[in-house]
Amino acid sequence: MYPIGINTFLFDSPFTNQSISWFHKFAQWGFDTVEIAAEDPLFLDGPLIKTALEKHHLKCTSVAAAFGPDRDLRGTPEQQQASIKYIKEVIDFTKAVGGEFVVGPLYSSVGRADAVSSTDYAMQEEIVVAHLKELCKYAEAVQIKLAIEPLNRFETDFINTCEQGLKLIEKVGSNSLYIHLDTFHMNIEEKYLGESIKKAGSRLALLHACGSDRGTPGGDHTNWNEIKEALSAINYNGQLVIESFTPEVKVIAKAASIWRTIDGSGENIARGGLKFLKEQFA
Repeated sequence: MYPIGINTFLFDSPFTNQSISWFHKFAQWGFDTVEIAAEDPLFLDGPLIKTALEKHHLKCTSVAAAFGPDRDLRGTPEQQQASIKYIKEVIDFTKAVGGEFVVGPLYSSVGRADAVSSTDYAMQEEIVVAHLKELCKYAEAVQIKLAIEPLNRFETDFINTCEQGLKLIEKVGSNSLYIHLDTFHMNIEEKYLGESIKKAGSRLALLHACGSDRGTPGGDHTNWNEIKEALSAINYNGQLVIESFTPEVKVIAKAASIWRTIDGSGENIARGGLKFLKEQFA
C-alpha cells in the first residue's frame, strides 16, 4: 500500500502558517502525507509547520511549487532569476519541514502555451537545462530532490508528456532530478497511462491521482487497474497524492479553469478519493 497524500490547493491558497489548522482533519480522515503548495515560502515558518505535522502523525514528503507569469525558467532574464530564487526558497522550505521532493512544472510559468519553431524551442530548452543543473546542485547540497511535472497542452507548450520530461532529465544529467506524473494531465496527453508509468520507471518520484475531470479519483473513466499494474511493475515506492480543485479556492480555480462544482466540497473529494485509493491499491 502506498502512502496517500492530499495537496493543500484543494482547501487553501495561498497556504499560510494558519493553514496548519487543516492538519487535524487530514489526519482524522486518514491521510498519511500532506503536499504543501508553497506559493510564498518566505512567509512560511518551517519549524512550526513541521511540528504541526508531527503532532498529527503526518509527513510532508513533497512540496508543490507554483509558477505564475513572473516565474519562468525560459522567460525574460528577470523571470528566470525570479524563478531560480523562488525554487531555491522552496528547496529550503522543503528541507525545513522534513520533505524529500520539490515538485511541479519547474521549467516554466503555467499558462504559457504558444506555437514556437523548433529553433526557438531548442534555445528555450538550453536555457532551462542550464538553470536546472544549477538548481539540482543546490538541492543536492541539502539532500533534496527535484521532480518536473509534464502539463497538458493548454497549460504549457514545453513539456507535455512523460517522454519529453525524461529527455529533459537526461540532458540535465543529475541524479537529483526526477519526473512527477499527474493522471489528469496524462489523461489528455498520454496514449496509454500504464506504458508511460513504466517508461518513467525508477525516475518516477510522485504520482498525482486525480479524476479525469479534475474531480475525485475513482469516479471517472481512468483505467486505475492499468495504473496499479504499472506501478507494481516498476516497484514504485512513492506516494499517491490527490490534487483536485473546487471553485471555492478562487485563485486556483481560475488558474485551473474550474468553472463548476465537480464533486461537491473539498472534503467530499478528499474523503471519497482516499477511500477509493485505499481500496484500489490495497
